[in-house]
Amino acid sequence: MSDGTAQHPHDRMKGPVIERRGQIHDESTTDQRLLDSRGSTDWLHTDPWRVLRIQAEFVEGFGALAETGPAIAVFGSARTPVDHPFYAIGEEVGRKLVGAGFAVITGGGPGAMEAANKGACQAGGASLGLGIELPFESGLNEWVDKGINFRYFFARKTMFVKYSQGFVVLPGGLGTLDELFEALTLVQTRKVTSFPIVLIGTAYWQGMVDWLRDTVLAEGKINADDLDMMVLTDDVDEAVSLMVAAREDRWPTLAPERPE
Repeated sequence: MSDGTAQHPHDRMKGPVIERRGQIHDESTTDQRLLDSRGSTDWLHTDPWRVLRIQAEFVEGFGALAETGPAIAVFGSARTPVDHPFYAIGEEVGRKLVGAGFAVITGGGPGAMEAANKGACQAGGASLGLGIELPFESGLNEWVDKGINFRYFFARKTMFVKYSQGFVVLPGGLGTLDELFEALTLVQTRKVTSFPIVLIGTAYWQGMVDWLRDTVLAEGKINADDLDMMVLTDDVDEAVSLMVAAREDRWPTLAPERPE
């Protein structure tokens, strides 16, 4: 284990929420368990019970994140190796966002997400992780100081959008693309207030942007202004400055007018 664990030898679990280091505020417990195991357990697999479980995820998420303060979501591939240049860039992103007064929220996994959490944690800021139950990943990375592990993608996505003032997107795969296009769709359809969506890595993202312009826009499937919802850069300082501009209400509302 790295020195992140050595600095704080114990974690604090509060239901599905994990707290570490400076995010541990008390030692109280909230255990309330259903102890009666008699009878059939078929009820656990019915849709009404799933509704209660979904409700619980929203309640836990809102409760854990309500006092987060200004935060930026950082997305990127779980497959980014520690020795890859974009891992170092992820650390820089986390560190500089904290320096600008933001908390950092990631998907809580390895790779680029771990890098951003590490940068935020080592800079002394709030390092948060919203994990998801997957068959090929387990647990939150060690640099997450407060984390929630979700069963349902839609509950997790709600937390990202509700508690983030902007998105920084590092190179990633299908999960990263899912979060990116979810954010773009919400801004385009005015389901959320416009906020900055910054793609870091021009060599990686330029082909996608070109396709959106040369094919999707050319076919009339989007408006020209829709492309302005994204900013493409290699400069971490530029990305952070755009997040600061949004916090100070200097970020333009880019969602285009829609015909009635």
